[in-house]
Amino acid sequence: MAINTPGSIASSVRSTTPKAPNLYTELSKMVTGSGLMRRRYGYYWTKLIAAPIAVASALVVFVLLGDTWWQLVTGAVLAVLLTQVAMLGHDAAHRQIFRSGRWNDWTSLVLGNLLVGMSYGWWQHKHTRHHANPNKIGSDPDIELPVIAFTPEQADRRRASRSGPLRWLIAHQGVLFFPILLLEGLSLHASSVRRVFAREQLRHRPIEIAFLAVRIIGFVVLVFLVLSPGIAFAFLGVQLGLFGVYMGMAFAPNHKGMPLVPADVKVDFLHRQVLMSRDIRGSRLLDTAMGGLNYQIEHHLFPSMPRPHLRHASRMIRAFCVEHGVPYTETGLWQSYGIVVRYINKVGLGERDPFECPLLLQRQAV
Repeated sequence: MAINTPGSIASSVRSTTPKAPNLYTELSKMVTGSGLMRRRYGYYWTKLIAAPIAVASALVVFVLLGDTWWQLVTGAVLAVLLTQVAMLGHDAAHRQIFRSGRWNDWTSLVLGNLLVGMSYGWWQHKHTRHHANPNKIGSDPDIELPVIAFTPEQADRRRASRSGPLRWLIAHQGVLFFPILLLEGLSLHASSVRRVFAREQLRHRPIEIAFLAVRIIGFVVLVFLVLSPGIAFAFLGVQLGLFGVYMGMAFAPNHKGMPLVPADVKVDFLHRQVLMSRDIRGSRLLDTAMGGLNYQIEHHLFPSMPRPHLRHASRMIRAFCVEHGVPYTETGLWQSYGIVVRYINKVGLGERDPFECPLLLQRQAV
């Protein structure tokens, strides 16, 4: 893997040549020719059958266990299971599972709305914008959050409107990032409900509303029927909190702390996806735990590539990027979390260069 400096990434973005688009065409032919885009029906049907059985089994255990504080363990198990189901829904939304768009859509609706309680239509709209312009200021919704500032401009606005302890918190906002994820599960449900009742166009609106109502209202009613109020609130807190933390810890390492693209800069597809993404190296166990999101570069270059092919594709794509001088970033999981926290703190302190990447600065200093 090439060792890159902040300047090398910035210059790669700013000096895209006419040859750059042809590089992606060449890479795409290599990947397609290797068979890595073929469907993996056995792999996915196994997961599609196992997912509802696992969730149903957890709910049966929940009912049989009754009103006891041991239900907090059940809540933690459900948080892990539902995150895995959400990741499977992510695969379907990217057309990784079936050739038919309709089959993928319905799979996403069942997994996302009915099992997890997240609106497929809301997520698809938001996530499509992210894939089109990862880390681009003003275009990527994943760097536009109401609590954490991910760009210098966001931090400036928040510092100007706050004083005293709140300004200190902005300067040290990295320490707040992971605790805030405890609220992410609740936020995802709330955003989904708002979206299905908003006036904006939404395909399958009646189905999404029905599925979300069954999932959210039905689940809450079941919890309070089985548990006493105190244990019920604790159970929901554990389930929603750990679900949000797990989701956030799977998605946060992928782009946070990678270069930001100014709104007026245009970048070709290959550089746009590779330079703004980060892979997380690890075992096949990590692949499962992160739902394949640890191969973020490969996923952004080929969103419809089935998850089990991403590990194999990473070797080919890494070698291709090194050969053609395209900076390819890969790090360990815990190191990536440190990068995220340091980056968010740097933004809060007012550092200005959007192309500076903490990982690359760290390498430069070694």
